[in-house]
Amino acid sequence: MSEGSVLVEICRDQPLFYRQALPSSGARLCVLLLHGIRFSSENCLRIGTLESLAAAGDRAVAIDLPGLGQSKAAPAPAPVGQLAPGVFLRQVCEALQTGPVVIISPSLSGMYSLPFLFQHSEQVKAYIPVAPICTEKFTAEQYSSVQTPALIVYGDQDTQLGEASLSNLKNLPNHKVVVMKGVGHPCSLDDPETWHKAVLDFLQLL
Repeated sequence: MSEGSVLVEICRDQPLFYRQALPSSGARLCVLLLHGIRFSSENCLRIGTLESLAAAGDRAVAIDLPGLGQSKAAPAPAPVGQLAPGVFLRQVCEALQTGPVVIISPSLSGMYSLPFLFQHSEQVKAYIPVAPICTEKFTAEQYSSVQTPALIVYGDQDTQLGEASLSNLKNLPNHKVVVMKGVGHPCSLDDPETWHKAVLDFLQLL
């Protein structure tokens, strides 16, 4: 496990903090983990996600988003619907040299991952949205044009964002849905064991 910081131009060269776990030999996939508004990369570390991905043979990188966690000094790019959020993630992937990437995107991070998915789908190996925000800002036609494999995850107690995001995300043509039982909005933190199994099973199919 290592920690570091990376500079991206769109954040005016204020550093973004990240944590990384590498497999013992060459990585099969690179997985970029984002987080929600009350969380940071520390949550991925605490529940063992980075470790689980590395043990499965994947490179796992969890960043602290601009203005949050240990990236507090970095200014957030312009709002969703404009080019900036998608450019932000493209610059992050370039700086971290991820190559085509699997993106895990809960809650707030949807404002970055969805524009990136639509603008740069060729750079997204797979997409794992976890009740993300901003799904309503894109049309059914936009969703249906993306062939990227997707695993849509939410907790069955998350009756607001979980179901609202599903109603839009289900327009992605190449998707599976996992509804986690007995958990709310931060479903991965509420039940890490079920979460890790769902993600690792999905990644094995790529």
